[in-house]
Amino acid sequence: MEYKIPNHVAIIMDGNGRWAQKRGLKRTKGHQKGAEALKKISEYAYDKKIKVLSVFAFSTENWKRDKEEVDFLMNLFLKAFKENFEAVKKKGVKVIFSGVKDKLSEQVIDSMEKMMQETKNNTNGIFNICLNYGGQDEIINATKKISKDVKEGIIDCNDINPDLFNKYLFNDLPPIDLLIRTSGEYRISNFMLWQMAYAELYFTDTLWPDFDEKQMDKAIEAYNNRDRRFGGVKK
Repeated sequence: MEYKIPNHVAIIMDGNGRWAQKRGLKRTKGHQKGAEALKKISEYAYDKKIKVLSVFAFSTENWKRDKEEVDFLMNLFLKAFKENFEAVKKKGVKVIFSGVKDKLSEQVIDSMEKMMQETKNNTNGIFNICLNYGGQDEIINATKKISKDVKEGIIDCNDINPDLFNKYLFNDLPPIDLLIRTSGEYRISNFMLWQMAYAELYFTDTLWPDFDEKQMDKAIEAYNNRDRRFGGVKK
């Protein structure tokens, strides 16, 4: 059997808080370790020739958490953006963000825009960071933009198809081939719902800070053992 590397991998990085609590540490320490894991895995993903890596950094629902934890996460993003950014930038990877800017500080937004600007011409891969992101919000947002363009005569209603709709999302990305969720939770939590239509789902009990290169290889191996038919039948 030919060993296939998924083109687009998405990761729900779950379990930072539980990792810390198991060790008698504050939840923020888990997020710190999680950022280190992301740096390691993002570099490894592009070494494996994965073309698109999407990660769920912060959801629109995460604002419900304690202010102390949210503030820590926002400051951590600034630090992690800088450290991780330099690593993927050297690999020729383009950095993009999916989500809305509402509630994000000017400092965070400036950092995001700087990363996107400095990597916009890179072609060795795409690093899609989903920040202040919700899958349903993305679909609703796209629907509103399409409705506006139909009303203004820019597009015809009969021209709307999946390929066109995809262009109205936060980013025009290829479909997700493999979704990985850590920490033993079996749900997709409103993450990239449109792009995940035919994704292979891989769940692991490993908490995100402990997810390493070997765990990534196990997920890709599981992906290779799946029979992907996309609704058809293989002869």
